[in-house]
Amino acid sequence: MSAPARGVETVELPESPSLTKLYAGAAAAAARLMVSKRNGARRLPRARHHVAVVRPDIEKLTAYQHLLGEPARDVVPAGYVHTLAFPVAMSVMAREDFPLPLLGMVHVSNRVECREPIAYDDELDITAWAENLAGHRAGTLVDVVAEVRRAGGGEPVWRGVSTNIAKGVFLPGIDKPSAGAPREDFRAPLPTALWQLGSETGREYAAVSGDFNPIHLSSLSARALGMRRSIAHGMYSASRALAEVGSVKGDAFAWDVKFEAPVFLPARVALNISDFAEPDGVWERSDFVGWNAKSGRRHFVGSVSRLA
Repeated sequence: MSAPARGVETVELPESPSLTKLYAGAAAAAARLMVSKRNGARRLPRARHHVAVVRPDIEKLTAYQHLLGEPARDVVPAGYVHTLAFPVAMSVMAREDFPLPLLGMVHVSNRVECREPIAYDDELDITAWAENLAGHRAGTLVDVVAEVRRAGGGEPVWRGVSTNIAKGVFLPGIDKPSAGAPREDFRAPLPTALWQLGSETGREYAAVSGDFNPIHLSSLSARALGMRRSIAHGMYSASRALAEVGSVKGDAFAWDVKFEAPVFLPARVALNISDFAEPDGVWERSDFVGWNAKSGRRHFVGSVSRLA
């Protein structure tokens, strides 16, 4: 692991944190933290959380490949690597000195760079931290960065930046931007795939990812947190779209996705993938978009592109 900047604390975690415990702790402390976070911390913690040895779980990896439509390979899918890094990133947001409430945080975009293939038996080293607090007309944005290396050091083989928004939370000293450009009109293209998502989709993804956020598990638990029904995990949609792109992307690529509207379960999601190549025929990128097959509302948009 590269040395952090001066004044940045490295917090050594004995193992990958339990997301269930992090959510439970956030729920139990919500009332107290609502006061302390709003009137206490104004800056992001100068800290990096680090887990020295993380190993892919073969059973969960196999179940993930089956659920998301990934081929059964020894190379770990980029979306599954995200599930390994996510608990470490979440532990940063669960800190008492983190200025935004963990519960209610909404994932708005993601960028992943898969720089080298990761094998199912690799031992991994994961570091996560938060950066880039920014104002938004609907709340406050923050980037959470996770880097994955092979155990023993070296350069990151996987890097993810998740942008999240704390809706309705406005921190003093962070300017609220003026209204941005209006959202472009969306005209649904011809679909290349149609997903039939049942009400159990959130629970199935939770079982392979460890992300048991109540908004994904049932309509009852989702309504308790203000949702009209349970919603699919954003990374389920993004990872399934990545699987649909297929083997053309190779093992070194950048993967970008923006989430625009939640997928309420059950749902029918239409997907379009458009491939682009260099003049010599070498694949350059694939753009994808997913939308509600009934209403035409866009759920997410993204791309997968070749890394130089």
